[in-house]
Amino acid sequence: MTTAVSKTVLHLSAAMIALVAAPAVAQNLRGSAADAKTGDAAQEASPNTADIVVTATRRSERLSNVPIAVSAFGQAALQNSGATDIRQMTQIAPSLLVSSTGSEANASARIRGVGTVGDNPGLESSVAVFIDGIYRSRTGSGLNDLGEVERIEVLRGPQGTLSGRNSSAGAISIYTKLPEFDFGGMGEVTYGNYDMMRAQAALTGPIVKDLLAFRIDGVASRRDGFLKDVVNDTDFNDRQRYFVRGQLLFTITPDLAVRFIGDYTHRDEKCCGAVYVDTNEKVDPTPGVTGDYAINPGGNRITSILRSLGGVLPSEGDPYNRRIAQTAGRAYSNVTTDGGLSMRVRWNLGATQLTSLTAYREYKSGGAGDMDYSNVDLVYRPDDGQNYRQFKVFSHESRLSGSIFDNRLDWLVGGYYAHEKLQVVDNLRFGAQYGAFAACRMVATINPLAALRNPTNPGCLSAAGRGALTPAVGTAIIGGIERLSTLNNLGSLRDVYDQTSENFAFFTHNIYRITDRLSATIGLRYTNDHKTLAAGFNNNNTICPAQQAALRPLLASGNATLQSLAGGIITLSCTGNSTSPLTGVALDDQIREGQLTGTGVLSWKAHDSTLLYASYARGYKAGGYNLDRSDLTANVFATPVAANAVNLRFDPETVNAYELGLKFTSRQFTANVAAFRSEFANFQLNTFNGTNYIVQNIGGCDAGLNGADRDASSTTGACTGKVGKGLVTQGVELEVGMYPTRDVTVNLGYTFTDANYARDLVGSKAGEPLNAALFLLPGAQMSNAPRHTVTSSASWTPDIGGNGMSALFYVDGRMTSDYNTGSDLFIEKVQDGFFLMNARVGLRGDQQRWAVEVWAQNLLDTNYQQVAFNAPFQGANTQSQVQAFGAPGFATANTVFTSFLAEPRTYGLTLRTRF
Repeated sequence: MTTAVSKTVLHLSAAMIALVAAPAVAQNLRGSAADAKTGDAAQEASPNTADIVVTATRRSERLSNVPIAVSAFGQAALQNSGATDIRQMTQIAPSLLVSSTGSEANASARIRGVGTVGDNPGLESSVAVFIDGIYRSRTGSGLNDLGEVERIEVLRGPQGTLSGRNSSAGAISIYTKLPEFDFGGMGEVTYGNYDMMRAQAALTGPIVKDLLAFRIDGVASRRDGFLKDVVNDTDFNDRQRYFVRGQLLFTITPDLAVRFIGDYTHRDEKCCGAVYVDTNEKVDPTPGVTGDYAINPGGNRITSILRSLGGVLPSEGDPYNRRIAQTAGRAYSNVTTDGGLSMRVRWNLGATQLTSLTAYREYKSGGAGDMDYSNVDLVYRPDDGQNYRQFKVFSHESRLSGSIFDNRLDWLVGGYYAHEKLQVVDNLRFGAQYGAFAACRMVATINPLAALRNPTNPGCLSAAGRGALTPAVGTAIIGGIERLSTLNNLGSLRDVYDQTSENFAFFTHNIYRITDRLSATIGLRYTNDHKTLAAGFNNNNTICPAQQAALRPLLASGNATLQSLAGGIITLSCTGNSTSPLTGVALDDQIREGQLTGTGVLSWKAHDSTLLYASYARGYKAGGYNLDRSDLTANVFATPVAANAVNLRFDPETVNAYELGLKFTSRQFTANVAAFRSEFANFQLNTFNGTNYIVQNIGGCDAGLNGADRDASSTTGACTGKVGKGLVTQGVELEVGMYPTRDVTVNLGYTFTDANYARDLVGSKAGEPLNAALFLLPGAQMSNAPRHTVTSSASWTPDIGGNGMSALFYVDGRMTSDYNTGSDLFIEKVQDGFFLMNARVGLRGDQQRWAVEVWAQNLLDTNYQQVAFNAPFQGANTQSQVQAFGAPGFATANTVFTSFLAEPRTYGLTLRTRF
């Protein structure tokens, strides 16, 4: 988006937010049976129904009294916005961004611009997700249907002194509805476009009066996909899922309550298809002049090769026609199951309260599919049960809390233990047409003339091509290309990564009231994390070692052209997870690390309506392993390949965070303002480069690198000084609520985020050079971090007549400025600023015993993408590389770019009853 257009959108949004807005709308919400009466009494005394009771500090407090940056959303706000999972919450939470990529099981949540790309299971999330106090191993769990919830809290900044699992960027805490001792329930059915049907029901009541209550929630939904496969006449990105949760609540005594929860989710969906967003071939028109490029008028040789192999590119030039083409017979198997049991105990022991949470969970997601996102059979994961990710997690947390010194000191101490077994099974293989495609790529690299290529011939050489190329490149290169053309249906048979993680921690969080209005908070946490990795590989790609052996003499020759061609052939033969030299190699490794983190807050209640605070926090996210075999070998050109598990390691991520805040609450107006700065060291960055996942710790070198971190080499730019913070995110958040009458609510949220990488970047705390694919990072705004985000909502619920009926008129909006969706920041992955709007209109009976609502999400049918990425194996180099480096090494960029799109406009009718 141009600067002028950006300013226009900002000005229009600023005008709009005078009418609509969005952070924390609320009602009375209970965190547990033990604090239910406290919450009810506080709600009755509250002059403002938006001043919601939260448990962000593990104490029941009003949002206006909590000296941390937290947004809270009650059932009404979530229901009006149509949020059924955490991804849809971004419409009303300006500092939150949630996106999913290759599977609904992979999600990335970002707070204040910081998060972790979800496609690599070895990385934990910088934003932790808790459901009813239980940590979920990966953010994808939060994309499940949630059933009825009491509230969702979004805590911004490092967390760790209040709950079981630490996080470096923030946390999302979801609290579901508790069982009740009065019979009641609800039912809801929805029908919408794309033949969407959703049914939800809940039933609660007593089993034994005043002793044992139950609750059952269930959701089932289906929907046609948003993407049409024109080759196989089917749709992708559909929805087929169901969810059930059962609860028992024992109130053994007024001081002792035990809550049991069991839940299970099943999803069987074809997700996710990708469209073409950039298929141009870029060239360097003026060698020696940086910053310029031109589009090759002759077209992209990669797309030409795809078409010669029968490829169809139905979205080329128009990605939002949502038409795709997938390889016939390459079945998607995105079956995901997620379930678990948990027990929560609250026990008041005099002036002390014991809280205990114990849980066991299993999560499994299949990964079969057509991984090149085209109907040319290049690379796939077969649907044979040998492609999945599975987590088995046992966790326990205990907390003791209370007040002493005449309630001047609120203290909390706790301990946490988690044991996680993660198994990743993978068998990525080259498809039946990969050999012909790869051979044609090499022929086109030597000479782009299409007349020289014939994919049906060995080596993709036409008669004219063989005559034209043989004298120029020699028989060794021609032989290598011909061997390359036989690389079909080969690759990984079964790679297994078994990772075991044990994590224990002790933490304390204490609030001391120095005076009636001045308080100090001190929190500390010690975390110990131990990971072990055992991995084994089985691969039948024998072409790779044959190429390495045959072409090694050319790699050692003094002829730069032959070296380049030989290197290209070996790369195409051995790239990604499809190399055989690791077959039979067993890897064992372990990492143990300990970290002391904590927080300090000084808060001042300047007036009954006004709270000011200043805070410091140090956060931490554990290190681990990149579960992708590409990092095992330092050099694919060498034979034999030496595998070293140390190459898979990445270091822990730490952050120093500073915050100043102000909260004002009155009967008809609330305002929360926070200014923040977070300095990340060893930030864990995960990037897909078209063939492999690159994981590096991003740090800043205090010694100048003279541009070596911005060159085209992965071997230059090592740090000879100290390595410190590599990413700094800072900005301002504003949340405003206006409540002029009982039935009118207007909310506004605004976040300005300046999330910049440092200059002079390196790829680890040891100071290793930054990967060449990340040359755009130094000094740049990080990916998926828009500088400006404005959210807004307005609701009006007027009474109709005198019989208790009411109407609902609701609208919300989210304006986002430009941002880049790719970790490497390539220009082709930029998303222009956009605006989203949801709306809902309904009629409700007395006490909402029944409701009829018409709704629309993405009402304006705004087109935008979640994540753009290099199409796997389809081309080399990018516009950014041509502009930065040009000829001779980067004279041409023909990488094809694809993208996972966001949802188009949806609308429908909902019928609801409560009793």
